[in-house]
Amino acid sequence: MLKLGVLVSGGGTNLQAVLDAIKEKKITNAEVGIVISNNAGAYALERAEKNGIPAKCISPKAYETREDFHRALLAELQNSQVDLVVLAGYLVAVPPMIVEAYPNRIINIHPSLIPSFCGTGFYGLKVHEGALNRGVKVTGATVHFVDTGTDTGPIILQKAVEVQEGDTPEILQRRVMEEAEWKILPEAIHLIANGKVKVQDGKVHISK
Repeated sequence: MLKLGVLVSGGGTNLQAVLDAIKEKKITNAEVGIVISNNAGAYALERAEKNGIPAKCISPKAYETREDFHRALLAELQNSQVDLVVLAGYLVAVPPMIVEAYPNRIINIHPSLIPSFCGTGFYGLKVHEGALNRGVKVTGATVHFVDTGTDTGPIILQKAVEVQEGDTPEILQRRVMEEAEWKILPEAIHLIANGKVKVQDGKVHISK
């Protein structure tokens, strides 16, 4: 059984999609062991508690240095014996210290088709603003492994979403979540939990 540590900064809709997929057996051989947020007011923590899952706030504001914060986060993941770290709308950069402790065992959901509209500065609504400002006809979401760069790790799954006339960043954000994020994040976890994902030469290979 793969034990997941889900890191989230806000409402936790992607967390909910994972919890629903586990209940519906769309994800097998995995369970959420802990939910951690950098934000004490994150509704994701409440979602976790309602589902009987340990929930903890580890905020950079509570520590004297960034390194102390990183050490506390890593210690919590290790103490919880997490096998896979899932960044589900986590707006804090994961430091090399944690990436190196969990090589190819940290995944992130990003609301664009990487390599478009990703990297430093592209998060939340800014991604969708960028897509609309550029006038793209298709956007989407990507699940990828996390390396020491920003949105540069090996891509696991992508799903395209059509941009429609009259879209605002908020409308597009919702469509990308509903049509892509909430589908491919659970699917990626299911594939990893069932031994279907391998990384070779910087690329992901998925077996049938």
